[in-house]
Amino acid sequence: MAHDPQSGADPGFGIYVHWPFCLSKCPYCDFNSHVRQGGPDEARFVAAFTRELGHRAALTPGREVASVFFGGGTPSLMQASSVAAILDAIARHWPIATDAEITLEANPTSVEAERFRGYRAAGVNRVSLGVQALNDADLKALGRMHTSAEAMAAVALAAAIFERYSFDLIYARPRQTVDEWRAELARALPLARDHLSLYQLTVEPGTMYERLRAAGKLDVPGPDLGRDFWDATQEMMNAAGLPAYEISNHARPGAESRHNLIYWRYGEYAGIGPGAHGRILAAGARRAQACGRDPDEWLAAVEANGHGLVEDTPLSLEEQGDEFLLMGLRLAEGVEPRRFEAISGRVLDPRRLAALIGDHMVECTPEGRVRVSAEGFPVLDAVVADLAA
Repeated sequence: MAHDPQSGADPGFGIYVHWPFCLSKCPYCDFNSHVRQGGPDEARFVAAFTRELGHRAALTPGREVASVFFGGGTPSLMQASSVAAILDAIARHWPIATDAEITLEANPTSVEAERFRGYRAAGVNRVSLGVQALNDADLKALGRMHTSAEAMAAVALAAAIFERYSFDLIYARPRQTVDEWRAELARALPLARDHLSLYQLTVEPGTMYERLRAAGKLDVPGPDLGRDFWDATQEMMNAAGLPAYEISNHARPGAESRHNLIYWRYGEYAGIGPGAHGRILAAGARRAQACGRDPDEWLAAVEANGHGLVEDTPLSLEEQGDEFLLMGLRLAEGVEPRRFEAISGRVLDPRRLAALIGDHMVECTPEGRVRVSAEGFPVLDAVVADLAA
């Protein structure tokens, strides 16, 4: 890992691999995912992934890979041999930490024992399952192709094959009540080993849900009810010993997603594949990188040029400071003001900080970190905007 020249901190180096294909498009999803009739040319895409990895390796010599994350899309549609080929390519270019976390996202519909065992043999040691709901009516409304029984079977399979696993649920769904959510979370907790991702439903621009809401055909909880959902979630997860370490992620201490901590602690990560983003230290600057979103255009670019980047720009000190706050204040641990100063070249505005502390939105820890309070987390975006202004 190349230390940030403006800071002694070393949050680690990770690699994100984006598999952009899905069997269907969920109505709430704004990720870069594509439905391809007949499936993509997997071998050709894997060859392009390995070639793009070589491009990023040339920009990041001397790093040690702390984590790899296969996201999507639906990476569990990939053959285990494809995952193995990508991991082999990573190992050719960088040393991999002995305790590296290798995560693959999976949908309950696209898993079976042999596939999971194949991923485990390829080197994957953690899976993240997109369960989203534990009742069939809501799964159908969310556009999911699995049943609650399939989801629970997939979680049980993950628990049997992988030492570490997590699954996602979405709450504050259309017409859902807080009591229904409490009951659902109570069913989910015995299935979880040490990590759960719990996302409050947001209606994202450009999604089917946005069009339905605009047409008056989607009724989602307002801010007050959303706060009730949030409070119930925190209460139950704290009681179960899985507190929030990030606004939507809960874990027993020590079981946090190491890959996501690299993002939130403002470390370095290389983004590979259609629509993938990265932040690396190269050519004397922290660089924002992004690949083209269209899979076919990305594929053609990699085959022609060795990479699919459409953005590779140095970030100003002010941009880095804003990103550091945007990411770091999502964490329960908060941020170190000294690292903010080292990265951004400026200090946190003492008047804004004092006002947020006075409003009980932000607090200072005994170690001198600044973190968002329990009161501030439900309005995190506003708190961060205020502090970064």
